[in-house]
Amino acid sequence: MANLVDFVQSEFVAKKDFPEFNSGDTITVYYEIKEGEKTRTQFFKGVVIQKRGAGLTETFTIRKMSGSVGVERIFPINMPALQKIEVNQRGKVRRARIFYFRELTGKKAKIKERRR
Repeated sequence: MANLVDFVQSEFVAKKDFPEFNSGDTITVYYEIKEGEKTRTQFFKGVVIQKRGAGLTETFTIRKMSGSVGVERIFPINMPALQKIEVNQRGKVRRARIFYFRELTGKKAKIKERRR
């Protein structure tokens, strides 16, 4: 049964080419919003807190500060409204899920840049 599901996912679901990113990276996600009959592109720029799932069910969570309020948004990787993803900065973190980042403010909330 699992082989059948994998076959259907690989054949019928269009895979988009997004750059590789991990938790700790600062990315900008461009996605389409429908307001009535009009559509427009909006972006969400923040730090990736986690990536979870695999294949069709893969999602990632982004956190940004809007004023003094933290805003998190969960995006499925194969959402049809996603247009593009830009990696702005690669972050150096030791964990796959950086939930401790939610409690940090100010200079403590900076993530060091990963050099290649």
